[in-house]
Amino acid sequence: MALSGMRGLSVFISDVRNCRNKEQERLRVDKELGNIRTRFKNEKGLTPYEKKKYVWKMLYIYMLGYDVDFGHMEAVSLISAPKYPEKQVGYIVTSCLLNENHDFLRLAINAVRNDIIGRNETFQCLALTLVGNIGGREFAESLAPDVQKLLISSSCRPLVRKKAALCLLRLFRKNSDILNVDGWSDRMAQLLDERDLGVLTSSVSLFVALVSNNHEAYWNCLPKCVKVMERLARNQDIPQEYTYYGIPSPWLQVKTMRALQYFPTVEDPTIRRALFEVLQRILMGTDVVKNVNKNNASHAVLFEALALVMHLDSEKEMMSQCVALLGKFIAVREPNIRYLGLENMTRMLMVTDVHEIIKRHQAQIITSLKDPDISIRRRSLDLLYGMCDVSNAKDIVEELLQYLATADFAMREELALKAAILAEKFAPDLSWYVDVILQLIDKAGDFVSDDIWFRVVQFVTNNEDLQPYAALKAREYLDKPAIHETMVKVSAYLLGEYSHLLARRPGCSPKEIFSIIHEKLPTVSTPTIPILLTTYAKILMHSQPADPELQNQIWAVYSKYESCIDAEIQQRAVEYLALSRKGEALVDILAEMPKFPERESSLIKKAEDTEADTAELSAIKLRTQQQTSNALVLTDQRPANGAPQVSQLGMVMVPSTSNVDQNTVDQRVTQSNGTLSAVDPQLPVQDHAPAGDILGDLLSPLAIEGPPSVSPQSELNGVPSYEGIPGANDALALAHVGDQESTVKPIGDIAERFHALCLKDSGVLYEDPYVQIGIKAEWRGHQGRMVLFLGNKNTAPLDSVQAIILSPSHLKSDLSLVPEVIPPRAQVQCPLEVVNLRPSRDVAVLDFSYKFGTYLVNNKLRIPAVLSKFLQPVQVSAEEFFPQWRSLPGPPLKLQEVVRGVTPMSLGEMANLFNSLRLMVCPGLDPNACNLVASSTFYSENTRGMLCLVRVETDPADRTQLRMTVASGDPTLTFELKEFIKEHLVSIPTGGKPPAPVAQQPQPTNPPIASSDPGALLAGLL
Repeated sequence: MALSGMRGLSVFISDVRNCRNKEQERLRVDKELGNIRTRFKNEKGLTPYEKKKYVWKMLYIYMLGYDVDFGHMEAVSLISAPKYPEKQVGYIVTSCLLNENHDFLRLAINAVRNDIIGRNETFQCLALTLVGNIGGREFAESLAPDVQKLLISSSCRPLVRKKAALCLLRLFRKNSDILNVDGWSDRMAQLLDERDLGVLTSSVSLFVALVSNNHEAYWNCLPKCVKVMERLARNQDIPQEYTYYGIPSPWLQVKTMRALQYFPTVEDPTIRRALFEVLQRILMGTDVVKNVNKNNASHAVLFEALALVMHLDSEKEMMSQCVALLGKFIAVREPNIRYLGLENMTRMLMVTDVHEIIKRHQAQIITSLKDPDISIRRRSLDLLYGMCDVSNAKDIVEELLQYLATADFAMREELALKAAILAEKFAPDLSWYVDVILQLIDKAGDFVSDDIWFRVVQFVTNNEDLQPYAALKAREYLDKPAIHETMVKVSAYLLGEYSHLLARRPGCSPKEIFSIIHEKLPTVSTPTIPILLTTYAKILMHSQPADPELQNQIWAVYSKYESCIDAEIQQRAVEYLALSRKGEALVDILAEMPKFPERESSLIKKAEDTEADTAELSAIKLRTQQQTSNALVLTDQRPANGAPQVSQLGMVMVPSTSNVDQNTVDQRVTQSNGTLSAVDPQLPVQDHAPAGDILGDLLSPLAIEGPPSVSPQSELNGVPSYEGIPGANDALALAHVGDQESTVKPIGDIAERFHALCLKDSGVLYEDPYVQIGIKAEWRGHQGRMVLFLGNKNTAPLDSVQAIILSPSHLKSDLSLVPEVIPPRAQVQCPLEVVNLRPSRDVAVLDFSYKFGTYLVNNKLRIPAVLSKFLQPVQVSAEEFFPQWRSLPGPPLKLQEVVRGVTPMSLGEMANLFNSLRLMVCPGLDPNACNLVASSTFYSENTRGMLCLVRVETDPADRTQLRMTVASGDPTLTFELKEFIKEHLVSIPTGGKPPAPVAQQPQPTNPPIASSDPGALLAGLL
């Protein structure tokens, strides 16, 4: 800014700079502000020069950090001045002092618009600069059309059009909902033909913003972008002022390639060939030179080209060329180039068929792990973690363990976590895994989280062959004079459980094991002492009959801690001391820990949750995730467009033995997010009809039976009672999903996938050419946790993704938010929590839809949260079985039925089926070798744990029929379990009416049976 001639302003600035302290400066500023305020009160007496001078002083005071709460009107009024000096001051001060929500800006809109539509190019540039800097909603609403006209005007100079493009970009970024960009594809195509590189660069910046918001509307611009790339690559018609160190407009090249990455793919073979020729030229023409500025520019273009190559999923030859080029970069001395090479090579891991090529550079990557620059070391660690597989896991993990001893403290926690995950995922054998984890704890104990040693304990507990080896290794580490406390924890636990397996080895007697562990007791912290006390109890248990000397030593330790101030330590000491006095009974009380249920590794989950935004995300995937995602929102109100349109499923009734549940629990409406909202029970019956109709549209027609005590009250919810209807007893309660009319056909049989998942906890639920839905579940009591894995199999994103859970009334479900867009070749995990309220065979339904290109795909998939998932197998002895069986005299607690049409299977196959349904087959209870007896415990929120007993009598001569008896303490549970087992035994036809029920045959009266024979007694009872 030119301040020549403003003597008063120069004097004021000199006075402020000459102030000796802050107080003097504040007094001088207050004096000047008072003077300016006085002069502004008599504004009519001010000349344009004086007004300009005082406004400059206000701006200088504002820049010093003082509040300026007056004079804004004077600054805005200068915008309307006819001369450039005053107008310049007005625009600069207004853009600095006022924000987009200031009321005075409304007064300036007309003046700014007049300058934009005027013929003075200087005034147009000032106005566009102000609009771009402030970018408020009112400016966007009032001035955006005029700015657009300037951009496409052929009469404006390139300088004005450049500013217009950047101004429009700013307005679009801040107010994309206000700007009307419909029909702009032709205009953008016209702008991409611009010969002036300044206007073209600004226009491409705007184009990147537009195409990131909606690429579908700009397909006609794709060939124009490729032509721009060809022009720049061949250096055709490029002015000297836009050539940077011999590189034609590197900024324009980068922006154009970034815009191309928002398009899913390039289908036209001519355009694709031309684009690959340009990319090939960039890859071949880039090399490392001594000039830093040229290096920066050329590598910016190169790495953007690499991102585009990965996005387009180019031919393997070009991918190999990219990896070879990156391999050359990670070996140079320049740290910035090495960093970028490692980062982009990590991104290349997301591309198929290049892993083996990247492995050739493993030695150089390991060398980079010892680089002085910590950022390079981090990128090397990320790359080694990503490229590890079964073939090189041993080498990489050993290198990580060696590096762990000298690694920075800032990296050790991440390094330990990744080494533990790699050892778990790619272990050639479990003994090697145990060695790695124990070395990890020994070398970096402070940085090893509890999850790591918890995981190794789970592996050892679940693998009997591994237990002696793990205990021996733990014993060896305890011989060291100084070990980390985490090593004490894991060693004490393993030796407490499995030291008896080493009893014959020298130095591994119970007394010696206790002595070496007890030596560590004074060195550990309070949270570790309870683990050691438990270990002492286990050692004492394994040494029964106990050695008196060892027993007295352990009792002395417990007595010492009986009065400990820590409640956990005190409680364990008191309880273990009392238990240890029980002698032989201690063996049963402190038996070995049972096997842990199979579950997802907490280490892998932790790594996924804490994974930072590293180079492991490709550029296009990263930008896709940065876009706004309209995820499902939990709400208690019906969606604006009504219930989702689902016609393939029908109403499913929950059999109940009481009339109360039907009016309270079943009166619910399924919401779009899978939650349930209760309907007011005070409404009359006719008011419930619409809800019943909605559910009737959601769920397909199905004949459902109930136990003999089902009340007609169930028809209040629009569900007819099926009591007494012929054929109802053989109908399925599983919701039937019909064939969906869609141009995208599923891969495989959906029904077979569902039935397979009813018998196991993980697998694929649905798959088509574009998406795969997998399920992994864990069940505990009446609760279940399922994870839906939504995978995009293609190189283009899936749009408009929605997942809705339609839950029956006996299940409570909570599905986490599902993103609306699934990036290319990415997988989204959506946890689903399920709570079982009462027994029922009805199933929840997943309404899943997505859009791929022009295809809108919608599927209704049954979720395998079936009745058997809430069963817990339990082994029942004869002493426990017979009293329970006698206490259940007959219907409705004990139901018997002759089942015909059974799928022929051997007795062993039937036993395997029962085990898959979580029914424990109890051998030896039935004297007839052709019969099966099974037991299990059913869990629900209402019934909690309830024992269920099943007996199946088969005929070796006719495997297509059998007699089944089911008993439990709840009539609804008995009926539902009987029908559920029958559904898995009977060969069900795909169409036609179900067969009529077979009347039960009267049972012959058995003579008294001697109670000394359990098998004969069971046969008599049955």
